[in-house]
Amino acid sequence: MKKKYILFLLFCVTLTSLSGQTLEQARIMFTKGQYEQAKPVFKRYVKQQPGNANYNYWYGVCCLKTGEPQESLKYLETAVQKRIQNAPLYLGEAYNEVYRFEDAVNSYEDYIAAQSKRKQPTETAEKLLEKARANLRMLRGVEEVCVIDSFVVDKANFLSAYKISEEAGKLFTYNDYFKTQGDHPGTVYQTELGNRIYYSELGKDNTLNILAKNKMLDEWSKGTELPGSINSSANANYPYVMADGVTIYYGSDGEGSMGGYDIFVTRYNSATDTYLMPENVGMPFNSPYNDYMYVVDDYSNLGWFASDRFQPEGKVCIYVFIPNASKQTYNYESMDPKQLAGLAQLHSLKDTWKNQREVSEARQRLSAVTYAKPKQVKEADFEFVINDNHTYYHLSDFVSPKAKELFMKYQQLSNDLKQQSGKLAGLRDSYAGANKADKVKMAPTILDLEKRVQQIAIELEKQAVSIRNAEIQNIK
Repeated sequence: MKKKYILFLLFCVTLTSLSGQTLEQARIMFTKGQYEQAKPVFKRYVKQQPGNANYNYWYGVCCLKTGEPQESLKYLETAVQKRIQNAPLYLGEAYNEVYRFEDAVNSYEDYIAAQSKRKQPTETAEKLLEKARANLRMLRGVEEVCVIDSFVVDKANFLSAYKISEEAGKLFTYNDYFKTQGDHPGTVYQTELGNRIYYSELGKDNTLNILAKNKMLDEWSKGTELPGSINSSANANYPYVMADGVTIYYGSDGEGSMGGYDIFVTRYNSATDTYLMPENVGMPFNSPYNDYMYVVDDYSNLGWFASDRFQPEGKVCIYVFIPNASKQTYNYESMDPKQLAGLAQLHSLKDTWKNQREVSEARQRLSAVTYAKPKQVKEADFEFVINDNHTYYHLSDFVSPKAKELFMKYQQLSNDLKQQSGKLAGLRDSYAGANKADKVKMAPTILDLEKRVQQIAIELEKQAVSIRNAEIQNIK
């Protein structure tokens, strides 16, 4: 009996020692931010001792940092009750992520007050407090939007899930468009005519900025950063420009963001050659997670945006919605807070459906653009508009022999204009760097060439009218 007791005692000591080592390893992983690895150990310990303050704190933080904010709440709340110093900070973060913004504000305020008494830094908590207050204000203006569908895809190729019409332009990853390699997070938006692109690129401060390029004849201009405050802070990426050429949506993780990337909108002011102050588009489009690549296709009357809210690493959810002609918001005062939070989070898409017929028609449009067969189009030799219904891309498109002959002369004039314009540009560059005597010699040549370029341009316009008149008489 005595021998059995000694063996049992040794077994208990060994088990305790091993358990202590496992806990110590988990604590080391916790301090290194390796929450996924430490989480199972703390889960086992907190089940064994539910009242232990440290076990609740460690496991709660691990849940929060591994995408389980709802699960983390009761453990962090216990840790706060048991006066673990940093517990209110993480509890505020957990409340924020589950849209309990008022509770988040209170938790951050409690943490700041306690830290102030200890005469310890509060800057980080104060920033989080301001963000929670801003999120609370945003919750009071959740847009009433009908979201008809959503699907989870790999983030690496999420743009392929955007089935937008040709009239809405095209979307590319930075690497696909510019034929580059490496881990570049930028995207490119190309307008319908293919004559202008908006794209994001790393700047000198190592943050992403949005730039634009124009196509000039057969060449692209140098990329220039968009003016105004779009690129003023943090990262700006995922640009999309509406058909009006003035309204731009983009993602930014800077000031005014709920957390991570948020979707912003601004408009170009031609009078000042800059963009207006960007506005956060609000909930449900934005969340405490990453939300971006907002696209509105006027031709299919469908909108798209991406979000990694509640998604595992490497995945992103694409939401498809019906754009509102004007912003409509839910009545914050008359709604149950949990219901409003659910609508803001897009927990249930059906909760956003108010008109079943509208949803059915939108889903039909989505199906049409999703499964549409790509058009088989020959590579264009040129682009010449005859009228609102006819645009020609090849000589064989012409019906009238006379119009075809006139167009061939038009092409010769176009080539002549291109050559003379290039020559004029070169002379102007030389003139700018010349001395006074050389400028006097060059001036008459430049003036003559300017007159020639202007004359060819006028002839081109007249020739285009003649071509259209001759062709229109022969087409139905």
